[in-house]
Amino acid sequence: MAKESVENLCLKAQRAIKEGDNELARRLYLQALGLKSDSPDIHYGLATVCFLLGDLTSAAHHFKEVTRLDPLRAGAFINLGAVYNRLGQLDDAIPVLRRGIQIDSNRGEGYYNLGLAYRRKGQSDLAIQAYREAVRVNPRMPDAHYNLGNLYMEKEQFGLAATHYQQALDLRPNWEKADHGLQRAEAAQSPAPKKGVAAEEGPTAPPPTLDPERIVDPTLHAALLSTLHKATIESEGHGRGFLKILESEIEPAIKELSSCLLYPDSSATEIDACVQKFESAIANMRSIQRSLQHTMERVRTVGDQLLKS
Repeated sequence: MAKESVENLCLKAQRAIKEGDNELARRLYLQALGLKSDSPDIHYGLATVCFLLGDLTSAAHHFKEVTRLDPLRAGAFINLGAVYNRLGQLDDAIPVLRRGIQIDSNRGEGYYNLGLAYRRKGQSDLAIQAYREAVRVNPRMPDAHYNLGNLYMEKEQFGLAATHYQQALDLRPNWEKADHGLQRAEAAQSPAPKKGVAAEEGPTAPPPTLDPERIVDPTLHAALLSTLHKATIESEGHGRGFLKILESEIEPAIKELSSCLLYPDSSATEIDACVQKFESAIANMRSIQRSLQHTMERVRTVGDQLLKS
């Protein structure tokens, strides 16, 4: 019986990973490695499977082999650094992560893992620098924004902390930890009452009501009316933009993503592209939603001013 080719073994291993059978994938990659021990691609596949199986020591060994056989593969250095982080080998993680970033400075995950390593070593300034580079290269990294929020909280830079917690929430809505961090940061920015002085409680003013007999004076209220009119038009424009994004971006992105997920033969690159397109559409929708909310707040504020004048 003829031996299977390296290519067939690797294809079977990749198929096994897609089907969730990582143990089978490891056996297949090991067979392929027996036929071609100097292949960086086989070592990379084997390292990935070992990582998925929780065998971090073996994953580190094979990623290290990739860096030896293919010393310009940035992803291998970055993944090796990530595994060293998991193993707590921070002094090993930092130089390989820096090497991966040196090869490819556009890898946000490289800066992110470097930030993790510096943070765990207690080097908060270097950690902040690394996380800031991570979100510069890839602004859509909620964990990096969240970690920046935590670091700025420790430095009592509450405004910056609140900004990054909010960005984390924009990217991952309803994230409880980020929401809790945002509340703490906002509370820390509120001025505390002076010691020994109790806050006075006065009568609560009733909400303004509209007098049906009241006449709006165009001369007196011209500025407020003009501002209210502009804000109302802006709100209408944002509303139309919101619907347009739903129809022209969100719906097509969902269809493409569903198609990729329904057909297992789709390549990882195709799926990643669909996911990125979907996430971009969601980000656009949230952006216009925030603009609409901001404009509606202006409408309410101007309306209140008009009622009180």
